[in-house]
Amino acid sequence: MAKKGKTFIISGPSGVGKSTVLSALFQGRNDLYFSVSATTRAPRPGEKHGVDYHFIEPETFRQWIVDGEFLEYAEYVGNFYGTPKKYVDAAMEEGKDVILDIEIQGATQVHNLRPDVVRIFIAPPSWKELERRLTARGTDSPEKVQKRLLRAKVELQTADHYDYFVINDTVDNAVRELRAIMLAEHCRPADRIADLNQ
Repeated sequence: MAKKGKTFIISGPSGVGKSTVLSALFQGRNDLYFSVSATTRAPRPGEKHGVDYHFIEPETFRQWIVDGEFLEYAEYVGNFYGTPKKYVDAAMEEGKDVILDIEIQGATQVHNLRPDVVRIFIAPPSWKELERRLTARGTDSPEKVQKRLLRAKVELQTADHYDYFVINDTVDNAVRELRAIMLAEHCRPADRIADLNQ
């Protein structure tokens, strides 16, 4: 029987480099599953169902809420987004560790439902560097960059609710720390003793 996987939540401010770090973390690994969110918004050009999002009808989404099918969900600008339980549970049953890249509010919802999830906060090495990264993206006006920085400071105030704190000074260092955390979580006595008894 495959050893059951664990769920790891990754949160952090916009511009901290979560996507880049997670992309590097997944390279050469087939024991990880990236949780794909469900949404009621229409697919954008090039987006694929089941890869970028699970695109579902609003009625279906509402029914899933009623049926308790989500680990967390929220409404943004008239569209719903959520993390379906069934895909997370199926991957864990296969022995894969599941990665959820979600906002702090969603992380709180998941943790309330499943207190055994491991929460990891990714932070920038400095505010100056976060501002540089946000500006270098070239997607936001200077005013929007300042708004994102203000929001990042608010988010950082919740970081002590997380189990681990990773500073993304370089992608390699951040990935090394994430791998170490994941390995350590699988070395907990309850897991290891269960392995012996198999």
